[in-house]
Amino acid sequence: MMSTESYRLPVAQPLTEAYIHQSDARIEELYGYYAGAVSDWERRYRSLRDLTPTRANAADVAESLRIYQAKWGASEETLANIAAISEGAPVVIGGQQAGLWTGPLLVIHKAVSIINAAKSASEQLGTKVVPVFWIAGEDHDWDEANHAYVITADQELKKLAAARPEGPRTSVSRTGLTPEAWEQLIVDLEQSLPHSEFKPHMLEKLADLSGPSSSLSDMFAGLLSHLFGGEGLVLLDADSPEIRRLEAPMFRKLIERNDELERAYLSAAGKVKSFGYTLQADVVPGSANLFLFHPEKGGERTLLHKKDGSFQDRKGLSAWSAEELLHFADKQPELLSNNVLTRPLMQDYLFPVLGTVLGPGEIAYWALTGEAFRTLGMEMPIIVPRMSYTLIEGTIAKNMTKYELSFADVMERFDARKEAWLKEQDGLAIEEKFGAVKASFEEMYKPLVDMAASVQAGLAKLGETNMTKILEQISYMESKTVDAYNKQFEASIRQFDRIAAAILPASKPQERVLSMVVYWNRYGDAWLGKLLDAPYDRTGGHEIVYL
Repeated sequence: MMSTESYRLPVAQPLTEAYIHQSDARIEELYGYYAGAVSDWERRYRSLRDLTPTRANAADVAESLRIYQAKWGASEETLANIAAISEGAPVVIGGQQAGLWTGPLLVIHKAVSIINAAKSASEQLGTKVVPVFWIAGEDHDWDEANHAYVITADQELKKLAAARPEGPRTSVSRTGLTPEAWEQLIVDLEQSLPHSEFKPHMLEKLADLSGPSSSLSDMFAGLLSHLFGGEGLVLLDADSPEIRRLEAPMFRKLIERNDELERAYLSAAGKVKSFGYTLQADVVPGSANLFLFHPEKGGERTLLHKKDGSFQDRKGLSAWSAEELLHFADKQPELLSNNVLTRPLMQDYLFPVLGTVLGPGEIAYWALTGEAFRTLGMEMPIIVPRMSYTLIEGTIAKNMTKYELSFADVMERFDARKEAWLKEQDGLAIEEKFGAVKASFEEMYKPLVDMAASVQAGLAKLGETNMTKILEQISYMESKTVDAYNKQFEASIRQFDRIAAAILPASKPQERVLSMVVYWNRYGDAWLGKLLDAPYDRTGGHEIVYL
């Protein structure tokens, strides 16, 4: 029996909110298609066939995917999907940075959304639609990728992190991790997580995967392959040499038509602002929207800016001509890398993208890319909002029932509900009695302050200060009395705090903080099956999944 319920999670991005709920007719010109319109899926599918000549060769792309996936022993389902790609099958794609042990739960939610969106589209169109996960291994933000948060046996939130090795600030996929580093991370995890029947198998699997993993991206791919191989999820690392070689003609186009693309991004940014929305990605005049792995600085990932007819680093210390960059594109494409605004174009060059699964922030910045797509004779795919979920364990659900807490109570007013519950337990009316004493004291003392001030005006301020100090002391005594009284409710307070740690860790939604290893440790594979079986909506949504 599937146990779920829906909840409308507020969207922090007004532009994304407007897209999901179609509440602003103007934004159609930013996005084109709409995930919630059934006919748009048919329309995009037809248009993909017309755009085939603008894309990379499907058989070559499939071959590079086979080579990459072989490292993890690709499942039969995944190999069948790669074969379908070689024959031109459309894809639903989404991606994320390669976090430690897949990073926060939202990464898993994205993979589940990609798989379910592909299934949904396959059913509608009567054709194979392949789920693809784009590992953004070219990103260089180590501190964003290097950690995982777990809940310890003592119900504490703990961060486990891999230290960045010495060397240049290059991509996560090119930042090596030693076997000793992996070993230490697994020891830390073993010591942090509570014991369970699934823990030994999980740790063994992580140790097995760390063998062939020379980077966070490798481990990330190995884990996704293990978790979603049965669903046929196809993986690629944006920084793999095989993919880079296929991207060479598109890099050439991005360099040759860079000024036109820059104008397109600036124009779209102007439109977004004129509609009253804030920009979710930097659109900087003079930016090439491309990175170069600096050949003379050990492959440091360097954002390129256009100045004085050349492409330079931020400080203007290194410069390359357009001809030099075109030479790199042709002969050493692994030296080039996309940024957030050119990645969508590259993705659409490699694959017949029916839809792309995006989180709220991504949907907002993709609004900046529509004109760039059109500049290159391409078309933005259907934007498919990622589903999000909250996993609620049995003990947590039981405690929520015990304290009459709804999911909305925990998400929106937890501290107030906890305080209110504690006040209800106050059989001594502590707050009321101390309040009465403070009011009574003020009433008796005020005339004395007035009398002193009439004797000497300067005493008024002293009297007010004196009164404030005495009231502060009474309040201090009150808080000490409340603390002492609440000691008898310590077990209940712990239960409240456990609810918060599980659903709103660090005062943030669960999906943004906790690692999936918390649930793998407790439930084996069962938790993932429940996510895959939860209700799916093409326009996103939030499902509460009871484990």
